[in-house]
Amino acid sequence: MSAGRDAARAIDALRRGWPIAIAASGEAPLILLAVETADEAALAAFRPDGEAPLLLSSGRAATLNLANQWAAADPDLPVLIEPAPWLDFATATALADPQLDLATPLKGPFRTRPIADPAAALAAIRLARIAGLLPAFFVDGEGPEVTIDPAAIDAHQAAGTLRLAVRARLPVAGAEDAEIAAFRQPDSGDEHVALVIGRPDGTPPLVRLHSECLTGDVLGSLKCDCGPQLAAAIAAIRAHGWGILLYLRQEGRGIGLVNKLRAYQLQDQGYDTVDANTRLGFAVDARDFGAAARMLRLLEQRQVRLLTNNPAKVAALEAAGIAVVERVPHALPANPHNERYLATKRDRTGHQL
Repeated sequence: MSAGRDAARAIDALRRGWPIAIAASGEAPLILLAVETADEAALAAFRPDGEAPLLLSSGRAATLNLANQWAAADPDLPVLIEPAPWLDFATATALADPQLDLATPLKGPFRTRPIADPAAALAAIRLARIAGLLPAFFVDGEGPEVTIDPAAIDAHQAAGTLRLAVRARLPVAGAEDAEIAAFRQPDSGDEHVALVIGRPDGTPPLVRLHSECLTGDVLGSLKCDCGPQLAAAIAAIRAHGWGILLYLRQEGRGIGLVNKLRAYQLQDQGYDTVDANTRLGFAVDARDFGAAARMLRLLEQRQVRLLTNNPAKVAALEAAGIAVVERVPHALPANPHNERYLATKRDRTGHQL
């Protein structure tokens, strides 16, 4: 079985509320139970004495002012909270889930301890994001369903495994001469698509990297500008003559649909998109555009004009060997529901016009 498929088995186990183990080279296996999918019975089976330490991402711990004095040299290292009589299942859930911040007065004190297996702990936080779960685990229990190493997690979504699966003609509104190409990662099951509009004419294609947004692309959400950006990108590529729209399965800037909706709930409490993501315990932007570069290479395109306001996309493609010969701005008018969202992208994540 490949390393990527081992990670898929681990993700399935976490989502079912089963323990897993991550064994990094030179470290003892770290046995984990995801807080989000566990219950009191699962915790009792995992740790019969009821004294399981709690692993939180650095971002979530910082939000709760649970600074890890042992990780002063590495602010990205997760935080390990010591077991205590008041650290029961309900309290651990409140520590993990920011939706409960306003409703749950936290008991304490909470103390941290050094992490004996930092590579495995960091890998666990990565795995939680890939699985679409909150980055919080009970640790040091028993009965893992599967044991993997950090390399298996990295291999699970490795861009190099992406393969072109099929191409077909697909007339779409605004571009009736379009063709769709589907790409699949064998181990993870992730599927990305490219919409090729027009025919190559020897010039660099106008390319748009569009991350999946169910709420904006399908349901017409006004909280973001994703739906209008998608339609405007197709129109701009058509007007250019030819180009490629890459539709990347990276919902919620890489944290998944459920966690994105959790971020929406935090935005309703007054947090902007940046602070909502960090309160959840995730990076501001967890996307990896290596898959986009791989798709372009499989389509035999190594030079592009990139339709974007995001310098990070330019840097990511160029780092992966795709030459961006021009950045073409892609801006649309705001509406009353997304004005703050667009201002946050401009002021806090470096988007340019």
